[in-house]
Amino acid sequence: MHSPLENPAFIDAIVILGAAGIVIPAFTRFRITPIIGFILVGLLLGPSGLGSLQSQYEWLQFVTISDRESIEPFAEMGIILLLFSIGLELSFKRLWSMRRLVFGVGAAELLASGLIIASVLYLLGQNSAGALGLGLALALSSTALVLPMSGTKSPVGRAALAMLLFEDVAIVPIIFLLGAISPAITADGGWGDLGRTLLLGGAVIIGMLVLGRLLLPRIFAQAARTKSPELFLAVSLLVIILASLATAATGLSPIVGALLAGLLIAETEYHGEVEVITQPFKGLALGVFLITVGMQVDIRVVLENWGSLLTAVVGVVLVKAAVTGGLLRFAGASAGTATEAGVLMSSPSETTLIVLAAATQAQLIQPQTAAFWQIVTAIGLTITPLLARFGHDIARRMEMRSGGGAAADELPVEAQQTIIIGFGRVGKLIADLLTTHDQKYLAVETNIDTVAKARREGYPIMFGNVSRNEMLDRLRLGHAKALVLTMDEPVLSVQIVKKVRAWVPDLPIIARARDIEHAAELYQAGATNAVPEALEGSLQLSEAVLVENGVAMGPVIASIHELRDIYRKQIQEEGDLDQEPKLKSFSTSVGQATADDLVPDGLSPQEQT
Repeated sequence: MHSPLENPAFIDAIVILGAAGIVIPAFTRFRITPIIGFILVGLLLGPSGLGSLQSQYEWLQFVTISDRESIEPFAEMGIILLLFSIGLELSFKRLWSMRRLVFGVGAAELLASGLIIASVLYLLGQNSAGALGLGLALALSSTALVLPMSGTKSPVGRAALAMLLFEDVAIVPIIFLLGAISPAITADGGWGDLGRTLLLGGAVIIGMLVLGRLLLPRIFAQAARTKSPELFLAVSLLVIILASLATAATGLSPIVGALLAGLLIAETEYHGEVEVITQPFKGLALGVFLITVGMQVDIRVVLENWGSLLTAVVGVVLVKAAVTGGLLRFAGASAGTATEAGVLMSSPSETTLIVLAAATQAQLIQPQTAAFWQIVTAIGLTITPLLARFGHDIARRMEMRSGGGAAADELPVEAQQTIIIGFGRVGKLIADLLTTHDQKYLAVETNIDTVAKARREGYPIMFGNVSRNEMLDRLRLGHAKALVLTMDEPVLSVQIVKKVRAWVPDLPIIARARDIEHAAELYQAGATNAVPEALEGSLQLSEAVLVENGVAMGPVIASIHELRDIYRKQIQEEGDLDQEPKLKSFSTSVGQATADDLVPDGLSPQEQT
C-alpha cells in the first residue's frame, strides 16, 4: 500500500492548506490583504521558485507545489464560487437598474481599451489579428480580485461590477471572434459556430430562469426541513455545479451559469443561509486560484526582461485607467469615484490568460509572445491590491479638495463653538445632538475617508492631526465653548487634555474614557468630565436586565447610583484627586441619552438645551 506522502496531489493539498493557515492570519495581523500573500506563496513555492530545486533537495517536495495544472480545477472552482456569491448579492431588479452601466460604460470600456492597446501593439510590429487578440485580452479586468476589494454596494463597487459583468458575458464572443479570424479556419465557419453557441446558450439561460424560479424554492425548502447543514450545503453546491455545467456545455463560460444560479437563489428566502454556508469554500478556492497566478511568474525571466515587462505593465495600466476613469466621468460619476474605479480596473485579468490561450491556439500570436503577456498579466494581478490602495487614496484627496464648498483645511474656526475631536460613532452622535439644539460645532478627524464621507453628508468637519501643536493652535480653543474628545486613543487624549488645560484653564473639556483607570488619568490631566464608556455601558445593561426581570424602578435606580458612587471613589483614589470627580450618566431612567448629559456642568440652562 502506497503512503499518502507518495502522492503529489496529496502533498500539494497539504501545502495549500498550510499556506492558507499561515498567510491569512499573518497578513491580516499587519493589515495587508491576503491576496498578495497567496500570490507570493505561488511565486515562492511553485515550479519557478523552490519547486525547481526538488531534484537537488528531495525534502522540498513536501513544502512545494510541483504541478500547477493539478490544482487548476480548484482555482477555476474558486472563480465560479466568487461569481456565484456576487449573484447572491444582486437581484434581477438591481441588475436591470444597472443596464446603462453594464451595456453602456461596460461595453465602451472594453472596446475602447482593447482598440487602443491593439493600435499601439500594431504600430510596434504585431500583426493586425494578433494585436486585436492581445488588445481584447488585456482590456479585461479581474473579477476575482476587484470585487472582493471594492464590494458591490459603494459607487466604486457598483461601477466595477457593471463593467465586470459585461466583460464576463463578452468572454465567449471574444474567443469565438478570435477563432473566426484565425488563419486555420474559414471566416464563415467561425461566425457560424459563434451564432450557434449564442443561440443555444440563450435557450439554456432562458430554460434555467424558468426552471430555477419553479424548482429552487421547493428544493431548498425540502433541504431546510431536514435541518441538516450538510444536506443544505450539498444542495447549494449541486445547484452551482449544474448551472455552471449547463452553460459550459453550450460553449458559454461556466461563470455565467454560476452568476445566474446566484441571481436565482437571491430571489428566494434562503439566499442568506446559502451565502453563509458557501463562504469558506469560496475563500479557500479563491486562494488556490491566486497561488496559481503566482506560479506563473518566473523570477529569472522577469529579471532578464524587466525593462520590457515594466513598460508593458505600466502601459496597460495607464491606458485602462485613463479610459475607464474618463468614461465613468462622462457618465456622471464623481471625479473621486471615476479615478478610484479607473485605477482599480487597470490591471489585466485571470480571464486574460484564457483569451491569450485562445489567441495562441488560433495561431494569431506566437507561443513566446503569449508567454511574455502571461507574465505581464501575472504581474498586473499581483500589484492589483497596491493599485487599489493607491487609487483609493488619490480619490479621497480629490474629493477633499473638490467636495462641498470650502476645502477641509479652510473651514472657518468661529468663536463660541464646540470643538469635537474624533468623528466616529460617538463624535457623530454628539454632533447630531448639538445640531438638534442649535449648538455650533466644528469636528476634527485624522481619517481622510471619514472626513470625505462626513463632508458629503453636510457635517462641518476638517482634516487634521491634533497630535501636532500647530493643529491645536488653529482651533482657537481659547475662544471655544467646549472641547469634546471622542477618539479611542487613550494616550493621545490624555496628552491633549494636559496641553489644552495648560493653555486654557477655564475651558470645559469633556473626554471619552475607555475604562475607570483611563478616566482617572483624564481627570488628573485636567478634564472637566470623563465618561468611561465601558462603565456606563455596563450600568445601562444592568439597569435594562433588572427592569425586564420585573425589579421595581426605584431600587434599580438606587443600585445604579450606589455603584456609581463606588466607581467615583475608585476614580478619585486612582487619580489621586482632591475631590470626587463628576461621573455623569448617559442614561435616563429608561436608558436613553439626553442632551443634558452631553454638556459639562456649569453652563446655563439655555446653553444646555
